[in-house]
Amino acid sequence: MTRLAQTADLTDVQQEILATVKTFVDKEIIPHAQELEHADAYPTDIVEGLKDLGIFGLTIPEEHGGLGESLLTYALVVEEIARGWMSVSGVINTHFIVAYMVMQHGTPEQKQRLLPRMAAGEVRGAFSMSEPGLGSDVAGIRTRAVPQDDGGYVIDGQKMWLTNGASSTLVAALVRTDLGAPKAHQNLTTFLVEKPAGFGEVVPGLTIPGKIDKMGYKGVDTTELVFDGYRASADDVLGGTPGRGFAQMMDGVEVGRVNVAARACGISIRAFELAIAYAQQRETFGKPIAQHQAIAFQLAEMATKVEAAHAMMVKAARLKDAGQRNDVEAGMAKLLASEYCAEVTTQSFRIHGGYGYSKEYEIERLMREAPFLLIGEGTSEIQKTIISRGLLKEYALKR
Repeated sequence: MTRLAQTADLTDVQQEILATVKTFVDKEIIPHAQELEHADAYPTDIVEGLKDLGIFGLTIPEEHGGLGESLLTYALVVEEIARGWMSVSGVINTHFIVAYMVMQHGTPEQKQRLLPRMAAGEVRGAFSMSEPGLGSDVAGIRTRAVPQDDGGYVIDGQKMWLTNGASSTLVAALVRTDLGAPKAHQNLTTFLVEKPAGFGEVVPGLTIPGKIDKMGYKGVDTTELVFDGYRASADDVLGGTPGRGFAQMMDGVEVGRVNVAARACGISIRAFELAIAYAQQRETFGKPIAQHQAIAFQLAEMATKVEAAHAMMVKAARLKDAGQRNDVEAGMAKLLASEYCAEVTTQSFRIHGGYGYSKEYEIERLMREAPFLLIGEGTSEIQKTIISRGLLKEYALKR
């Protein structure tokens, strides 16, 4: 067992799950990640292996066929998977967020209908907030759901940046419902949209265009989603009551930020592993470069950043598991872990020298993956906004 990124007070079950996942990552993900990533190929065999391990139902209650584990367990599993290949963690991340939203906010019928199939990996989730030109201004969503005489809705508009947009079979989509509420975010509703996997017009009024080509985060499909007269029923509204979508999505994003922090920790750990191994093998001026103080100090800095990010991620997950509000802590964890991930990966790249620029070396892939984490689930600037607002509220002067 390595020294870095250890977590205290884990149960025997948690330790067993993590040991199983680590073995799977080392044997089934790392040896194949480079080839699959360079080919931008969907990791079908790896995903099937994760289904067999029960990872898709890791946090879903046992009564619905899942393992009933905590957010902390899930975050540590994600950290380990991202150490192998971040795209694989992306396959399960959006699924986990949608499952969490159904668990926390769904009607009893929605839970019974969806969660057992999600636990088995038969239904795979994606979630959608962003739109072209929207950025972080969620309250400015333009996609609209118009009520119909039969109690259903017709949805029109365009959504953007759906991870697993084509491979998913259930999308939690945040759209505008004009309820006349005084604040814009109170007019937003989350719809649970079931669809077949694939591209094109997958059901009448719902189209998934082709994959968006990206600099990294390959293998997993990132798409747009176009509504054009799509008919949704009243039963498709998450929780059964329109107008609650913003709060539901923010709850999901809060756990998503812990997840992104965990992914950043995983990439940082792998970047450090690659750097410290290479530094002991590569020789200059008659000795391994790890024995040069300039390199040794970089390794020390990298390890410290890995440890700090992991500790903050664990704290944020444990707060959420305890039922406490963790928006500030999740924002801090996501901010620090993603920024440190970019720094650690760059340091590892520099230690590799010219070889780091070669596609034969794993660090080249990590260099293209790390930047995504600075953006996903809210930019660093959004995290700072959330953190500062929470702190000013907590430390408000008494007048």
